Amino acid sequence: MDSSGEPSRKRRKLGDGNESHDQTSNLPRTFTSSISPPRITRKQESPSPKLISSPFQLTWIRDLPETSNVEAVTLKDILGDPLISECWEFNYLHDLDFLMSSFDEDVKDLIKVHVIHGFWKSEDQSRQNLSLQAQKYPNIKLHTAFMPEMFGTHHSKMLILLRHDDTAQVIIHTANMIAFDWTNMAQAVWKSPLLPRNTGSSSAEDVSGVIGSGPKFKIDLLNYLKAYDTKRVICKPLIAQLQEHDFSAIRAALVASVPGKQGIETDSESLWGWPGLRNVLKSVPVQSSEPEIVVQISSIATLGQNDKWLDKTLFHALRATKSKDDPKAKFRIIFPTADEIRRSLNGYASGSAIHLKIQSTAQAKQLQYLKPLLCHWAGDAEGKASVSAEPTRDAGRKRAAPHIKTYVRFADNNKSTIDWMLVTSANLSKQAWGEATNSAGDIRICSYEIGVMVWPELYGESVTMVPIFKTDTPTPESAPKSGNVVGARMPYDLPLVPYGRDDIPWCATASYNEPDWMGETWNL
Repeated sequence: MDSSGEPSRKRRKLGDGNESHDQTSNLPRTFTSSISPPRITRKQESPSPKLISSPFQLTWIRDLPETSNVEAVTLKDILGDPLISECWEFNYLHDLDFLMSSFDEDVKDLIKVHVIHGFWKSEDQSRQNLSLQAQKYPNIKLHTAFMPEMFGTHHSKMLILLRHDDTAQVIIHTANMIAFDWTNMAQAVWKSPLLPRNTGSSSAEDVSGVIGSGPKFKIDLLNYLKAYDTKRVICKPLIAQLQEHDFSAIRAALVASVPGKQGIETDSESLWGWPGLRNVLKSVPVQSSEPEIVVQISSIATLGQNDKWLDKTLFHALRATKSKDDPKAKFRIIFPTADEIRRSLNGYASGSAIHLKIQSTAQAKQLQYLKPLLCHWAGDAEGKASVSAEPTRDAGRKRAAPHIKTYVRFADNNKSTIDWMLVTSANLSKQAWGEATNSAGDIRICSYEIGVMVWPELYGESVTMVPIFKTDTPTPESAPKSGNVVGARMPYDLPLVPYGRDDIPWCATASYNEPDWMGETWNL
């Protein structure tokens, strides 16, 4: 006992302290081992992949259900912000009433609106209609683009917005500035981030001219705008304002065309047409061994009685990669049939915006070499089905006739991943992309065009780009086993459905007696 009379709480020794090491080693292991619990080894969990939204969006379709319009955009979504102070609108067709109705009601009369068109003939009815409409809007100023080529058009579709919060935004899209194009036709939009003013004497963007970077995009955009000022001042004030903005947040390459001659051997900062396209693609890494390049357009012009220009000029440019040209790349061309136009939301009226001539002997020869490449826009007619066993991935645009233009390099036969994607105003034509190089080493381009190309590497290392459907955001299931994933919003279903032996592409200059779903015929 201790002094308090309580029994001692000290633990009795197991021995007298004189035991040898041998004696201790004979004790049971439980007496000599640590009583600490064993360390728990937790399984290392890999971080969830980052899901990056599609850089491209589809436009809202009036007569489709909400499930087909998830994250789709309207013109009011783009122009309805009351902070817009100035708008530069570049396009082929214009309805000024429609344009002005898309601005915020409270500020639309205060916004400085510049409209750039290509109707250079004073007697042109389209020019006269524009002038008449513009009289109702004192804040609209019309500009006629410099058009050096008689057969060229001002086909670019772009909005540049300047805002009261000292930011700017560039929007490149595929729709004419008319209600028809923004209602029931399939279209696409690329929107830049809001671009702040430069800070300090120089900005971070000044140090980089790498293709795909914001600084290079800025260089090419400003050089594109300078082409309008060849004979008179049009875009100089806009160029001066954009020069003050920081483009470093942009992850994309500008692919554009300006009319005129361009030397194939040049040290110009910016290249146009197919040389510009090829120059961008020579900076794009690809992962594929069996690629398929899908060209989806709304118009096919006269390309020649043989496929020389198509294969040796345009397709040659599209085969370019960072490492070398890819001769194994297969090509597909998506273009609607008359049946798909008949069953579209606007019926035959949709066909007024979709063009391919097939009636003359020369045109028939062109169709002969195009036919093996052609695939359906919708591909859901009775008796039509994909040869693939995989289920249809529905883009939700079968019934919206295509005015959109996309060029996509899929990395594999299953089209599960994408090497690059281009959204542009440029159709399948020499006027848009440029003639083949002539004997003097020059390329002739007739039209203004503008588009945006993106690829996975722009979003970081170990990023995969995947086609996504009816949404702008990829799902975790679409992500690869490692790395992040960026979506690419698809306007057409996969797998593709090739033309059958009896399928013929839609021709707006032909007559069709079979009624469309509204009971109308198409007679010229």
